[in-house]
Amino acid sequence: MPLDIDNMSVLDRRRIEAMILGPMIRAFEAEIGKERAHAIARRVIVKIAEEQGNALSKRMAGDDLSAFSRSKDPWVRGGALETETIADNERKVSFNVTRCRYAEMYRELGMADLGGIFSCGRDGALSTGFNPRIKLARTQTIMEGASHCDFRYTIEEDDAASSKGD
Repeated sequence: MPLDIDNMSVLDRRRIEAMILGPMIRAFEAEIGKERAHAIARRVIVKIAEEQGNALSKRMAGDDLSAFSRSKDPWVRGGALETETIADNERKVSFNVTRCRYAEMYRELGMADLGGIFSCGRDGALSTGFNPRIKLARTQTIMEGASHCDFRYTIEEDDAASSKGD
């Protein structure tokens, strides 16, 4: 029976990915330098996240902010993230992550410096792939040493909606 990656927790997926990609990126660091290796990895992972966001919107049968909010179960499954909801409506989804087992896992694997590339760097790209009008504003992450991550998603009005009020 084939592996159903969509029903696997994202934390488990990231662990498997890190165990393969981490040593590969370390080898690239040694060959071409850390900065260049990280830039290439970041670019590839952002592209993958955009594609995954697009596929996710199709699975959710909608691309509005409410559908995006409903799609986060795989990321929090098994207590991977502990969050505090600030707002969750059709115009704004805001929450703080107060515990991040992704950051804990990358530290445990000796890859704390890659965690932002492997996980945090995907967040804005995933939402953009889901719907280009969804924007993420985040000023800090646990991965970077902050006390919490501040996720603030908003959706830009489309031209048709904004012209109706004229």
